Amino acid sequence: MPDLTTAPGALALTCLLAYLLGSVPFGLVITRLMGLGDLRRLGSGNIGATNVLRTGHKGAALATLLLDAAKGGVAVLIARAMLAEDAAQLAALAAFLGHIFPVWLGFRGGKGVATFLGTLIALAWPVGLAVCATWAATALITRISSLAALVATASSTLWLLGLGQGRMLALGAALTLLIYQRHSANIARLRAGTEPRIGSRKA
Repeated sequence: MPDLTTAPGALALTCLLAYLLGSVPFGLVITRLMGLGDLRRLGSGNIGATNVLRTGHKGAALATLLLDAAKGGVAVLIARAMLAEDAAQLAALAAFLGHIFPVWLGFRGGKGVATFLGTLIALAWPVGLAVCATWAATALITRISSLAALVATASSTLWLLGLGQGRMLALGAALTLLIYQRHSANIARLRAGTEPRIGSRKA
């Protein structure tokens, strides 16, 4: 954990603003603007990039991925620039919670992988890039997005330790546990051998 140097009021405001930024459902907004339908009624019903890809529009999926990552990264960078490292880590957590529990959608949001990666890149870019590379390698080998996400997030603890970012371990562990909880249905399908591969239109 970083040293607590920021005033409680500033931390509370940081938490609120980061949550609101993280809660913007870019996947839903993009698919509606592009006339691709209601993302919550397609495939898995998830608002993330993997489900956007099931519309068949790769550009929309890429835009969703980048924007979902960016909202986490931007929250971290603003908090760090204006306050300190404790506020940056809190902003990362709040933006992540905003994505998976957005108030605008009845607290039913995405699974948080892109936002997790965005916050990691902003907090400690070598760790973020290493986790992204782990995701990419696993996805390339298995062609299963959820498995790549689970392997990558689990690897974040090792990367944090190996790259000297021990002060982020508590945050990394909390976000990893939340991602695993959000992927409970995917884990069950992986065990059953029925999890769809990248590009599939199935749930």
